Amino acid sequence: MPSKGSNLIMEEQQRKIRIIADYYTAHYDELLGFVNKQVKNADDAEDIVQNVFLRLLNTDKMISVITLPCLVYTVARNLIFDHWRRHRIFDEYEHYLQSSAHDDDIDVASIYSTTEITEILERGIARLSDNQRQVYRMNFFDDIPVSVISKTLNLNYKSVEHRLGSARKEVRQYVARMLA
Repeated sequence: MPSKGSNLIMEEQQRKIRIIADYYTAHYDELLGFVNKQVKNADDAEDIVQNVFLRLLNTDKMISVITLPCLVYTVARNLIFDHWRRHRIFDEYEHYLQSSAHDDDIDVASIYSTTEITEILERGIARLSDNQRQVYRMNFFDDIPVSVISKTLNLNYKSVEHRLGSARKEVRQYVARMLA
């Protein structure tokens, strides 16, 4: 027989799911319009909106009718930034490939595709702990300095510096192994 505490947890989880489902039903088109305006690609916008609600369903944060709208747009904004960063890296690497293709000593067939490099980088980042990943993404993709990250995450400066250093080392080693 389930304990009273586990029943309360299950009820809270069900309440959270109901709140998110009601918000999704009422505001899906509005959020899709917002995201589509930012990314200008209907398929990517739909993926981002779906990921917003998946993240909300998987979060352990307290969610209420009052806090949900802000949380939805914060998660959406972060996913849009991730989308832009991926495309920025893709564009930079594509530019590098185009400028390198004119060199006679480079065999174009031996160069990894942008997609392959991005996948290797993402797999390397995925291997990090959640704390390292968050700090690494903020610094690497958003170009946010350690001092701002420490204030944003309410962490000690040295702690953020250590997480970033170890994350960089792990990602660098992983990418080097995969490209060797």
